[in-house]
Amino acid sequence: MNAWSTFAKDYGFDAEFVAHSSHGRRLYDTLKEYCKIEDEEKLLSEIERFEEEVLKGGPVALPGAIDLIKQIQSGDPSDETRKYSWVIATSGTMIYAPRALAICGIIVPSPAQLVTSEDVERGKPHPDPYLKAAERCGVSPENCLVVEDAPSGLNSGRSAGCKTLAVCTSHSKQSILAKATPDYIVKDLAKVSFKWINDKLEFTVDDSEQ
Repeated sequence: MNAWSTFAKDYGFDAEFVAHSSHGRRLYDTLKEYCKIEDEEKLLSEIERFEEEVLKGGPVALPGAIDLIKQIQSGDPSDETRKYSWVIATSGTMIYAPRALAICGIIVPSPAQLVTSEDVERGKPHPDPYLKAAERCGVSPENCLVVEDAPSGLNSGRSAGCKTLAVCTSHSKQSILAKATPDYIVKDLAKVSFKWINDKLEFTVDDSEQ
């Protein structure tokens, strides 16, 4: 939130409103809209400044995220099916995303498993990020599960033809359902588990608390 507060002072907008309403979108789109930056060089410079502010704040992994990745990667580490069965589709840049993930303790085995803002023509809520992610996994979008904590990301996944799982860690259940129609919804990722059955990944959702 510190980054939004800094930019709100510089550009004169409501930090809380913009931070909440733009969650999940690319900074390229958000800063262009709310900061009214038309010059491309200036826009890219401000994106870099914003992301540096976020990194200073120390991003953290959402509850259960690291355990889920470990479950997906369990088994023979040489098994290509397991290794490339997941992709992170982020609205962050290719410079910011690896650094933020490393701070969170999340290691991405391959650059191909990271879709960033530069990899797509249109960011979330458009389907492009998750269409690209499905392509990287080598499967059809309808065989993918998108896990998201932002309505824009859920709408992106749904538009791409994927099943969507909403996580209520950044938005309330009510605010998510007001803007998106996820297939599943949970309190946090600790309520989700994965296990391999032959070459298929099965997930279980505990929706007893939301």
